[in-house]
Amino acid sequence: MRYALIMAGGSGTRLWPMSRSELPKQLIPFIGGKSLLEIAFDRFEGLIPATHRYVCALLQHRDMILRTLPGLDPSHFLGEPVGRDTLNTVGLTAAVLTKWDPDAVVGTFTADHLIEPQDAFRQIIEKGFDLVDHAPGTLVTFGIEPTEAATGFGYLELDATMDSSARVVREFREKPPLKLAQEYVQAGPEHYLWNSGMFVWRAETFLNCIRQHEPSVWEGLMEIADAWGTSDQSAVLSRVFPTLKKTSVDFAVMEPASHDDSVQVAAIPMPLQWLDIGSWPAYAQRCSHDRHGNALAATKHLLMDTSRCLVASNDPDHLIATIGCHDLIIIHTEQTTLVCRTELAEQIKTLHGQVQDQFGDHYT
Repeated sequence: MRYALIMAGGSGTRLWPMSRSELPKQLIPFIGGKSLLEIAFDRFEGLIPATHRYVCALLQHRDMILRTLPGLDPSHFLGEPVGRDTLNTVGLTAAVLTKWDPDAVVGTFTADHLIEPQDAFRQIIEKGFDLVDHAPGTLVTFGIEPTEAATGFGYLELDATMDSSARVVREFREKPPLKLAQEYVQAGPEHYLWNSGMFVWRAETFLNCIRQHEPSVWEGLMEIADAWGTSDQSAVLSRVFPTLKKTSVDFAVMEPASHDDSVQVAAIPMPLQWLDIGSWPAYAQRCSHDRHGNALAATKHLLMDTSRCLVASNDPDHLIATIGCHDLIIIHTEQTTLVCRTELAEQIKTLHGQVQDQFGDHYT
């Protein structure tokens, strides 16, 4: 059977101060009144029934997520006691699904992407499922044509054509320095694509890869799976999961798998409008803009001699007024106001850590 996993456990620190521990970015209703998680869940209508959709996120967000997604079966929420990166999120889901369905084929997606048009998205994902059905030992990923020499994304180096829709992945190139990223973009999309972080594979195949490349993680996941659905489930999960090696799917499985003859890594190009809402500059791209290039996400604003700024507020009665501001990020919340030069947006994550060190959890 086919399943969809939505990973919704990210902390979203680069979208601080609106993204907080009690309301992370995937749950903020800041995309036309809907959250990124709601949009991601609804994206599978007509492709994967709601009865086969799963969400994995921090256990502390369980109640909020179930309120946000009334169509999600509560038993299909997989709660992590702590965040241990994507390998363990995906591995936990694969281990649980394989216990009930040894033939499970899982599409893995994140909750922080905006993808249009959705009909075309579903058609491309269907090709991924079909490829795995015909070649069960294949790990399928989806590649995005680069629009810039981004250093925050991984890249897929492409090799031979498999069929009309897929290419063999020669190697995963994780978050390269600027010079290399520029070379990848100049080489063109026939040679390099962005790694979208979306995958399709047989759960059993993926678990075998974990067993080969991260055996200690596999052992822990199997212990959790053995206890799943029993009275020991919570105790074993709480004891074992925090001890699992913290690492990503790309580093732990996809990179070594691209050099492993026992599996095949394939990329299906996804020529769609794809936006990873992982930072304020990315969020600004989906906002309405005035004639001076200001991205507007605040109900009340007065911008005098101001250009290329993002102004955002979650308080509809709060007025943001500026004079002579250019290339700034201005974010207002009830407890915190952030002002940052756009070019320094990547440092918000560092600032978030310093706020936590100095003021504790009250502002984070």
